[in-house]
Amino acid sequence: MKKLVFILTTFVALTLTQQATAQKTIVDVAVSNENFSTLVTALKAADLVGALQGDGPFTVFAPTNAAFAKIDKEALGNLLKPENKKALANVLTYHVIPAKLMASDVVAALKKGNGQVEVKALNGGVLTVMQKDGKIWLKDQNGNYSEITATDVTGSNGVIHVIDTVVMPK
Repeated sequence: MKKLVFILTTFVALTLTQQATAQKTIVDVAVSNENFSTLVTALKAADLVGALQGDGPFTVFAPTNAAFAKIDKEALGNLLKPENKKALANVLTYHVIPAKLMASDVVAALKKGNGQVEVKALNGGVLTVMQKDGKIWLKDQNGNYSEITATDVTGSNGVIHVIDTVVMPK
C-alpha cells in the first residue's frame, strides 16, 4: 500500500510540475535559461517580448549566446541600438514560425519532402529545413546553415528549437 501511495504521489507531483512548466510562455522559458540571455536582450531591444508572450502558437528557432557570439561584435552592437529596432525585429522574426512545429512534425515533413522542407517565417522570409549528415539544419536565404542542436522545449504558446548560428534574412 505504501508503495502505491508513493507511486501515486510521485505521478501527481510530476504531472503538476509539467503543467507548471507548460504554463510558461516561450519568452518565460528563454528568460529562465542563461544560454538565451543575448536573445532575451535582443527581444527586449526590438520590443518583441509582448508579441511572443501572446497566444501563439509559435515555433522559435532560438540562437544561443554562443550563436550570437559568432556575429561581429560591432555589427551586433549596432543592431541592438534603438535606431536599428526595425532591422533587429526583422532578424528576430526570421527565427519565428507562426505555428507550433514539434520535432516529430519537422521529421514527418522532411520525409514527405525528401529531406527538405521550406517554412515561412513571421517576417515573411523563407527558411529551408533540411536533413544532412544525420542532423537537422536550417538554411537561411543567404545560403548559411545553422544546426538544430536541441528540440521541443515547450511553452504554453509554442515550442523552442535551439540553433547554433543566427540565421539572417536577405
